[in-house]
Amino acid sequence: MFTAILPVLLQAAQPAACTAPEHRQFDFWVGRWSVTPTGKMNVVAESLIEKLYGGCVIRENWMPLTGTPGGSLNNFIDGRWHQTWVDSANSRVEFSGGFVDGRMVLLGYWKGVNGPGKDALIRMTYTQGSDGSVRQHGEQSTDHGHSWSTSFDFTYRPKDR
Repeated sequence: MFTAILPVLLQAAQPAACTAPEHRQFDFWVGRWSVTPTGKMNVVAESLIEKLYGGCVIRENWMPLTGTPGGSLNNFIDGRWHQTWVDSANSRVEFSGGFVDGRMVLLGYWKGVNGPGKDALIRMTYTQGSDGSVRQHGEQSTDHGHSWSTSFDFTYRPKDR
């Protein structure tokens, strides 16, 4: 009887794993969103961003009106934010980074992003707007980070407004 109770007692005594302030740095992205190209009003996607698993993970479900649906898992571990992106084109990209000057900045190497054999570094910057929106600005570099050009630029607006 005692051996059956011991694991329950040990589990109850452990503090929650993801309670540090760093685990809340990306919470501004959590929500149900209508997504437009920045500066335009035409909706190109919906996105559901959820905080799950005891506050340890932020999960994205990207649902474009046309194009490639996909999603990401994001978590803070080992002092950095990590994002794993997967999609219906069988892409998988690992990003990492952190919260810099009030923005989330993630960097990853995306094999074949511009076509077969055309890889690039991708830098994504997420910025919270004063109106509750979130801008996701994606840049790419094909010269190992020496120069950058915009590859996508989206504004997430709360869907329920």
